[in-house]
Amino acid sequence: MTATTTSPDTIGAAPARRTVRPIPTARLLTIELRKMFDTRSGFWMLVSIGVLSVIATGAVLVFAPDSEIAYGNFAAAIGFPMSVILPMIAILGVTSEWSQRSGLTTFTLVPSRGRVIGAKAFATFVVGVVSMAVAFAVGAAGNLLGSTVMGLETVWDISLAAAAQILLGNLVGMAIGFTLGVVLRSSAAAIVGYFVVSLVLPGILALLAQVRSWFADLQPWIDWNYTQVALFENDTDTAREWAMLASTTAIWIALPLVVGLLLLRRSEVK
Repeated sequence: MTATTTSPDTIGAAPARRTVRPIPTARLLTIELRKMFDTRSGFWMLVSIGVLSVIATGAVLVFAPDSEIAYGNFAAAIGFPMSVILPMIAILGVTSEWSQRSGLTTFTLVPSRGRVIGAKAFATFVVGVVSMAVAFAVGAAGNLLGSTVMGLETVWDISLAAAAQILLGNLVGMAIGFTLGVVLRSSAAAIVGYFVVSLVLPGILALLAQVRSWFADLQPWIDWNYTQVALFENDTDTAREWAMLASTTAIWIALPLVVGLLLLRRSEVK
């Protein structure tokens, strides 16, 4: 019989652990941007941006009198559906991890939940900017077409500063939707919550401002819809008005988002 000699160096030696490299940020951003299109609801929401822009432009061409063929009216017609659709896209971009039950896979591959939410925020911002660029382009094409066909002078009555405020106003709306998605993590609850804070709550605050004079001075500092409308109307010019926007952003976006992120870090992903 032969004896097997075991080297002391091999006794108790643990297998080498393979180092897993984290997913690069650029790839994570690309993945989250692609996931905005992956679900049927997200895909058709994005398609509806172009479709509704064309429909709104066509409605202005068909029904508006010659004196109303101006870029501002095309932008206003397109802006209303955009102010509704874009926040819905922001909500679905967050809540899809729970509604599609992909959160367990996502947070296993990327344990840092803050990185995932940050990537989703970036994807939401990109979609918002690109969508508004498409909407502005469709409105410009409609303005050129309408003035050419009707033999009118082309009117460009929206400055770059006004366009920037309109873009910012829509991004604020998307940020509200995104925040609700992070806090509630349910598509239905977040969508209902958005319509409550964007349609119901502003009416209550406006009524309170009418019956209580002291609240009339306070409303612009706490009513995010008030400051968003000011952006859409290009009325945010002074330092005081920008301070009002910062105040409502802190109340309705920054603080709830911090709370939502803290709850998300403590929640169990199923």
